[in-house]
Order: sequence, then structure tokens, then C-alpha cells
Amino acid sequence: MDLTSLARTLLDLHHTGRTLVLPNVWDAWSARAVAEADFPALSIGSHPLADSRGQGDKEDMSLDDALDGVRRICGAVPDVPVTADLEAGYGVAPAELVERMLEAGAVGLNVEDTVHSEGGRMRSVAEHADYIGGLRQAADGAGVDVVINARTDVFLRKAEFEDPVAEAITRLKACEDAGARCVYPVGVPDVETLRTLLDELSGPVNVIANPRIGSVVGPLEELQAMGVHRVTFGPKLQQELAADLKALVSHWRA
Repeated sequence: MDLTSLARTLLDLHHTGRTLVLPNVWDAWSARAVAEADFPALSIGSHPLADSRGQGDKEDMSLDDALDGVRRICGAVPDVPVTADLEAGYGVAPAELVERMLEAGAVGLNVEDTVHSEGGRMRSVAEHADYIGGLRQAADGAGVDVVINARTDVFLRKAEFEDPVAEAITRLKACEDAGARCVYPVGVPDVETLRTLLDELSGPVNVIANPRIGSVVGPLEELQAMGVHRVTFGPKLQQELAADLKALVSHWRA
């Protein structure tokens, strides 16, 4: 499929009435394995991708490094829509980020509000929304309905805010207004907070889960019942597989 069709498929998958699960992959092998398990779309996690390259998360990779991984993964599953975690944008303008992401074959992206290239400072509400808006404008200009997943790190940095829930809602509403197709309040601390976010936000909400033990809410069935639109695993899938790998080979140790 072409990029326009892949992007439309990915967007439509967010609005089926069922929870879309996007396992986070990190190389061509893991992408093919997940696609062969009949998942209709995939996500590339920055953390597992960096680990697979022997590099660190939080933009320790360069954008060239990250897009090299994205290109290899998209090339391995050409008929499957892929969304990529591109951290805070690697210090490049939105138009360049969208152009280069599309060239690599991805039709969705995560962008967070912690700017790793600038000492880990957090973008203001307006600054992050403006960046999301720039991404939307560039994607629309390219004729591809890129699924922008706007992430906020408020719950990871909750000590910095008097009311983290209100702050997250303000930030994510601004991102929705700017053109995000999904929002990602990473680190939601409890079920009640998630319910509040789902009530207050108008579009799809992404929740992180551990594929072995579920999410802060529980297993997929409970997320589905709450109306969660999208689930990703972040680095958890790769980390859980590492334990299995160790167990598999340990009894062969001389």
C-alpha cells in the first residue's frame, strides 16, 4: 500500500469501537513476528529500538539512527501501518521531521513534551501544541493523514505540578485542538485518573501496558470495557522477552 492508504488504515483502526493494541517492535525480526501474529499495525518504541542498537533512550540516538531503524522495520512489513516514537523531535523543525519520517515509511509518530536535547526541560502547553500543530500542517501538506500521538510526561514529573491531572488535561486538549489524532498521558497512576482523562478528552487515548501483566487498570478486557482506544507496550515487550531468553539459554551454560 502507499503511505496515504497506510495512514488512513492506521487512523481508522483507532475508531473501530475496539481497543487497538500496537505492540512495540525494535527491528525487522520483531516486526515480522508481530505482523505474523495478525496484528494490523505496529509501533516502534524509541527505548527498545535504542537498546537494539546499543544506544540509550532520550535521544541518545541521532535522528539518522532512529530513522535507519524505522526504515528497516517499515521495509520488513511494507503492507502494515507503522507508527514510530520520535521522542521530542530530535531538535528538528516539524516539517523536516514529517518529511523524513514519511521517507522512512512510517505513517504515525509519538512526540513527547520533554525536550531531551535541551537538558530535559518540559515544553510549555502552548509550545508543545504549536509543535504538534506544525506536524499536522506538514502532514496535511504532504497529503498523508499522519496519526500524531501527542504524549505528555506530566505524570512522570508530577512533583512539578500542583494538580497533575488538570495539567495533563490542559496539555492534551491543546494537542487535540492542534491536530493530534491520539493523545498519550504516559504513566497514568490509577484507574480513577484514567476515567477522568477519558471523560475529559475528545479523541483516542493511548495507555501503556506490560504484555505479561496488563496495565494499571488491568488486562485488555478491562481496558476495552473502560473505552480505552489504544494500547502500546513501550519497552515492556522487549524487557519481558529478555527474561524468557535468559531462561531459555541458562541450562545450556557449561
